[in-house]
Amino acid sequence: MQPEDIQKLQFYQTSSHACSYLPERDARTIFLDPKVPISKALYSRMLTAGFRRSGTHLYRPGCESCQACMSCRIQVRKFTQSRRFKRVWKRNQDLTAKPLKDLADPAIYALYCHYIELRHADGDMYPPSQEQYDNFIDAKTETTQYFGFYAGSQLVAVSVMDELDHALSAMYTFFDPDQPQRSLGSYIILWQIEKALRLNLPYLYLGYWVKDCDKMRYKTDFRPLELFVDHRWVLLT
Repeated sequence: MQPEDIQKLQFYQTSSHACSYLPERDARTIFLDPKVPISKALYSRMLTAGFRRSGTHLYRPGCESCQACMSCRIQVRKFTQSRRFKRVWKRNQDLTAKPLKDLADPAIYALYCHYIELRHADGDMYPPSQEQYDNFIDAKTETTQYFGFYAGSQLVAVSVMDELDHALSAMYTFFDPDQPQRSLGSYIILWQIEKALRLNLPYLYLGYWVKDCDKMRYKTDFRPLELFVDHRWVLLT
């Protein structure tokens, strides 16, 4: 998939809606024609151009007066664990990661609901619903992989990610909010970094980063981190 091929694709823009990240601001979203199949090659190229997957759609922010949302990715080959991350990694060595065929298990949905209710009750994914779960979390393309993380027989986290030509993309992760001592959100990112290294992929994409959004601040703990600014990737300093 070449840049000139992408320019021939059809895109749409949503009407103005409340911003999910910055209060009292409106937002617009640009998304690829839903009729276009999301192949691995297309998805990989769109990812490098600042797009992201939501369910079976590829999108990016399309706000005219705001550029706060910036796609971000970790340079996994240059990443080294800090002391805190080494402790998080060690603390979770009892967990077993298992590939999942799908997310239809009621126990997985129950974990998702519990996570949203306790961690994101102030967000636009609250209250959780089966329709939302099916269309956003359990929707997949040819690149999508699901992993469950277990402490013995207990499911404690689920990761949804995509394996692309040059990267892994962390699409969504949810986990048991009743185990804060594990720092499961950070651990899953560390695990994904290790997986990208094993696959010889240079990047792990973490979605969008917004400087003034507290809930996204954790992403800058994973360095070196690149941001997509003015149509090019730059290193966050």
